[in-house]
Amino acid sequence: MLPAYQDILVATDFTPNSDHAFKHAIMLARLHQAKIHLIHVVAQVDTSMRSYISAVMGQDKLEELEQSHEQEAHAILKKQLHDFAEKELAEFPDDLKRFAGAEVFTGNPVACILAEAERLNADVIVMGTHSKGALEHAFLGSVAEKVLQKSTRPIFVIPLPKK
Repeated sequence: MLPAYQDILVATDFTPNSDHAFKHAIMLARLHQAKIHLIHVVAQVDTSMRSYISAVMGQDKLEELEQSHEQEAHAILKKQLHDFAEKELAEFPDDLKRFAGAEVFTGNPVACILAEAERLNADVIVMGTHSKGALEHAFLGSVAEKVLQKSTRPIFVIPLPKK
């Protein structure tokens, strides 16, 4: 039996390549009459940097600042995701009906993408890649590559288009 995709998770980082990956997800959703779910993950501040800021500000003040601004930032980013999807799909009302919403998380991007794919029981993950240099890639890796290594779901990785 051939796979049928019902739920497509699109991970975005608001770069032009994410826009390009979203367009591929739209075409995939059209072919399968699938729903599209958008996700953006705000990476956590590095542990050593957080420790330094905590020492300067005080742990209580840092936590209070994080909590008060995190919800506001998530709401702004979620609205940006909705606005982006509505703009991209404005001329395609059938595709707009497939847009199932957007979520924003704070944490490790790889873990959050995989957890949301699991929660949604996504049939496939679509994400872009930045095609970074070999040296940077060797030391840091990429979110796309790490998701590829850890996921048990099919993943479409869309490279940055050549100009």
